[in-house]
Amino acid sequence: MSVVKIVHLVLDLLLVFNSFLFNPRALDYDDSDLNRKSFPDGFVFGTASSAYQYEGAYREDGRGLSIWDTYTHQHPERIVDGKNGDVAVNHYHQYKEDVALMKDMGMDAYRFSISWSRVLPSGKLSGGVNRKGIQFYNNLIDELVSKGLQPYVTLFHWDVPQQLEDEYGGFLSSHIVLDFQDYAELCYKEFGDRVKYWITINEPLSLSRDAYDEGKNAPGRCSQPDGNCTAGNSATEPYITGHNQLLAHAAAVKVYKKKYQGDQNGKIGITLSAVWMVPFSEAKIDNEAAQRAIEFSYGWFMDPLTHGEYPKIMQSLVGNRLPRFTKSQSDMVKGSYDFLGLNYYTANYAANRNNSIDVQKSYSTDCHCQLTKEKDGVSIGPKTALSWLRVYPIGILNLLKYTKEKYDNPIIYITENGIAEANNSTLSLEEALTDPMRIDYHRRHLSFALRAIKEGVNIKGYFAWSFLDNFEWVDGYTVRFGLNYVDFKTMKRYPKHASIWFKKFLVQ
Repeated sequence: MSVVKIVHLVLDLLLVFNSFLFNPRALDYDDSDLNRKSFPDGFVFGTASSAYQYEGAYREDGRGLSIWDTYTHQHPERIVDGKNGDVAVNHYHQYKEDVALMKDMGMDAYRFSISWSRVLPSGKLSGGVNRKGIQFYNNLIDELVSKGLQPYVTLFHWDVPQQLEDEYGGFLSSHIVLDFQDYAELCYKEFGDRVKYWITINEPLSLSRDAYDEGKNAPGRCSQPDGNCTAGNSATEPYITGHNQLLAHAAAVKVYKKKYQGDQNGKIGITLSAVWMVPFSEAKIDNEAAQRAIEFSYGWFMDPLTHGEYPKIMQSLVGNRLPRFTKSQSDMVKGSYDFLGLNYYTANYAANRNNSIDVQKSYSTDCHCQLTKEKDGVSIGPKTALSWLRVYPIGILNLLKYTKEKYDNPIIYITENGIAEANNSTLSLEEALTDPMRIDYHRRHLSFALRAIKEGVNIKGYFAWSFLDNFEWVDGYTVRFGLNYVDFKTMKRYPKHASIWFKKFLVQ
């Protein structure tokens, strides 16, 4: 073994060891015998992806543009490496190879999203259906089913058709509710005979916060000086877009349950993201801040889905900037899911923050919370290639138990969980495939998910993010989340050590 390889191996081992030093509570569960057989019969293991991050072929076979096409082309300076998803990882052309690799890993399912503008180039039924786009998804679904993998299909993963953005502002307008319902119904008609698990919307929080409060994601709207935006209002637009996403979700669920579920025998849900919040200190005000932070992120969507209204603390602090549901809307949103998808990656410290009288109102200030990753110079968990992602495995247990106790123990699928390393071009292929920190990350999170099951949480599946290295939104191709390595020049796939670990985990 070369000196360079030895050095990298030692560094990797130090990272793993360091992770236990940062979070010793993760050691209090024995996972030495952890494998597929540890989980209940029928528990689903899969990997996850999204259309813009994977497919490429952005101008092929009649596909219309999405806001991410426009955003990355018009504002390459906002993407770390200035790149885009025009080719991504070429999944559009290499899906058969990818499905074969999933099958070889022993996976049960594949979660992917449909590109709205690939099947409806204008975003609307009236603009015509793109049959070549429909055919691609038929081919992908048929390939999955033929290999014994269950398709879990997400209808919307942040890629609003550009024509709807141009016409009425996308999710800033209530007009999108009916257009989304029409799009969803088209998908039920075309694919519902084989797709038995539908996810309407992926992470409504991320779209509303990242695109309309911080302004870093497409379409890049925010108030000055909150971000480098030319338009937007961080005090109102995050709440408007969150509201319309909930209404669009509920409308899509309503039409599925009324017209398709009886014959197709599928299930439908929504995927929410959640960062666990840890009080910065034992002080009452910091404990209250941590609870507010959860309410303003997770509760923002989970409360309406469960109770038909926003959290009381949001109503109080946001006031008339927070939209209200009509009685019929509340009834439609409440209980509008058969299962809940949860995306968990990390945790924050939350401390109380007393806003000054002249602070600019925005989603990020309304909570009166100061969110940090460090306390007294010590990280909440091991650092990764992304500043926002620190490793905090016990947070997934806390989140799952919180959901069970507060939200009537819904059926849950962990629809994303994963870790990124930097895309380091100086590494050899052999070195790039060595990812012990990722193995450790998944093993520990799976251990806590298993504990949650034993404590009565109704978890039915776990999807690793991500199946392949891919275009990671504003971080471009500078980080790698994949279980499988992609050579972005040749598009060749190589299993990382984590992929091999998963295969062993699944076939034992």
